Amino acid sequence: MSEQMIKVQLPDGSVREVSRGTSPYDIAMSISPRLAAAVVVARIRPLTAVAVGMAEEDEASEASMYGAATGGERLVDLTAPLNEDVALELLKETDEAALKVVRHSAAHVMATAILELFPETKLGHGPATDAGFFYDVYRETPFTEDDLAAIEKRMAEVVARDEKFVRVEESREKGLTDYSAQGEFMKVHFIEKFTKPGDEISLYRNGGFSDFCRGPHVPSTGRVKAFKVMSIAGAYWLGDEKNQQLQRIYGTAFFNAKELDAYFKRLEEIKARDHRVLGKQLDLFSIQEVAGAGLIFWHPKGGLIRKTMEDWMRDECIRRGYEMVYTPHIMRRDLWKISGHEGFYSQNMYPPMELDDAEYRLKPMNCPGHILIYKNSPKSYRDLPVRYAELGNVYRYERSGTMHGLLRVRGFTQDDAHIFCTPGQIEGEIEDCLDFAEAVLKTFGFNEYRVELSMHDPNKAGDYVGKESDWNNAEAALKDVLTKRGVPFKSIPGEGAFYGPKIDIKLVDVLGRLWQLSTVQFDFNLPQRFELEYKGEDGELHRPVMVHRALFGSVERFFGVLIEHYAGAFPMWLAPVQVGLVPISEKHLEYAAAVKAKLEAAGLRVELDARNEKMNAKIREFTLQKVPFVLVMGDKEAASEAVSVRTRGKGDEGSVALVDFIVRANGLLASKSAVL
Repeated sequence: MSEQMIKVQLPDGSVREVSRGTSPYDIAMSISPRLAAAVVVARIRPLTAVAVGMAEEDEASEASMYGAATGGERLVDLTAPLNEDVALELLKETDEAALKVVRHSAAHVMATAILELFPETKLGHGPATDAGFFYDVYRETPFTEDDLAAIEKRMAEVVARDEKFVRVEESREKGLTDYSAQGEFMKVHFIEKFTKPGDEISLYRNGGFSDFCRGPHVPSTGRVKAFKVMSIAGAYWLGDEKNQQLQRIYGTAFFNAKELDAYFKRLEEIKARDHRVLGKQLDLFSIQEVAGAGLIFWHPKGGLIRKTMEDWMRDECIRRGYEMVYTPHIMRRDLWKISGHEGFYSQNMYPPMELDDAEYRLKPMNCPGHILIYKNSPKSYRDLPVRYAELGNVYRYERSGTMHGLLRVRGFTQDDAHIFCTPGQIEGEIEDCLDFAEAVLKTFGFNEYRVELSMHDPNKAGDYVGKESDWNNAEAALKDVLTKRGVPFKSIPGEGAFYGPKIDIKLVDVLGRLWQLSTVQFDFNLPQRFELEYKGEDGELHRPVMVHRALFGSVERFFGVLIEHYAGAFPMWLAPVQVGLVPISEKHLEYAAAVKAKLEAAGLRVELDARNEKMNAKIREFTLQKVPFVLVMGDKEAASEAVSVRTRGKGDEGSVALVDFIVRANGLLASKSAVL
């Protein structure tokens, strides 16, 4: 083959020889003009990376499923020259990666509109996100809602102009000189941070607009077809309140208006399920300003649900061989130095408290306390595995701008457990933890989840404790367990805890949203730091390994997700009030009280509305509180020991014998069914 020719392999396995410098668009045109008109961006991979073994193919397939790049894979503009042998994919609007490119291009369209309307504005960065895009900008005058409307209108004009996105490369020095002269302090910072002297930098131009950017982009602004400017928020440059106050303008974009409309309908559904709104409406919890941000007050109804959750978890722990323990809320600072938290996690801990004998810190984790319990008495191999579980309160310093209802708080209850075992027991214990995690999700009504293997980044050794070989062995053990169970997973370098790799389980709620809750972590570091030992069968002392696991993650966060998943209409076994009683008039109060006593004797949580109100008003109140069953009682029901049943989501089901209703209710409690 001539040195001027390269090989391009297409997804069907066919290989084309083309001239060096041929673009993905040229290849699309050679296949079909209709294809060329439909493609958005190209994905390429060096051809030498295509011939991989079966195990690598499986891993690449999983990574592709989750949208990750593997094997030197990257997205490029359709006009990018191809100068080496590559595998090429031409991505159309059906590909998730293409949507991210559209959104990034929409951010450039928005920046174009902003500078045309408000040329004094200085630009930060404008990335695509899972929900859309944003652009950070600096302008002394705050933008108004009218300004956002004007920006969106001008964006439509930029799209209508169908300006080509053109990639231009220039020297780093020229970029710094030009941006400095323009007062673009944020662009100067990004160039200095992400490039080094002698580098070439890339800019993307459309019309008269130019921006420092790595790309890629859609072919032209006309390909940004459906978009919306959403909102604006404030932030300090580089997160420092001494710096300039920036404005972050949010938007979203989709391939077409139908998808955009569907997105806004979904937003309305999310808004209707907001746990903060429902928490107030259903009187479940509150956050009191006088007490402080990120601190949760559980009201009686929320507290009852919490008790039900915790009782189930404790009972299940004991059934699975765990021992329940309790550890203090504060411990000496020296303990956190031994564990490594003082060095690796200090920024997330509250400042030390100086007491009469030493400095103390609020605990952000339960693990050092469980380690001290393990160390308190000698252990033999016959004692292992030792499994300690605790629903322990921990405290972590979250920045004020990051807190969000129950989902991100400063004080929370972690359903923590730590397993001390021999190296030969580790895979079995991890597998049991995964089995437990699946049981938690299914019991509480989550039937779908995603799994991630969070590993260390060998290029950032200073962020972790332990030897490289220990990390590799630990990661291999976790990977083996997932593979044996046939669990698809995504590997993520750099996301491991500082003391070991972990398996993160993200549940999928009724709206398809991912929530990070359950985690199973391998730890070979803390046993060494605390010099943990057990006497082996050979009579010698050995070091155990350790598993950290949390399945709710935190009771608060799990409860917040439950509220939104069920929109406050909890399964009967979790509902704080399971049955509401409505006597038609005062003369039926005596029978209603007798019904209440029988239901409570059967183990049901019952509320009797004895107010001097109309029947329909009482029914409406129970309906607004999302009570699973409302039982109405009048003369006919009192005479026959019956109740008239109204079921949540179904309405009036007519009169049934009280004993039959109790059988039905107890069946729902036993099955923990979400369907009434």
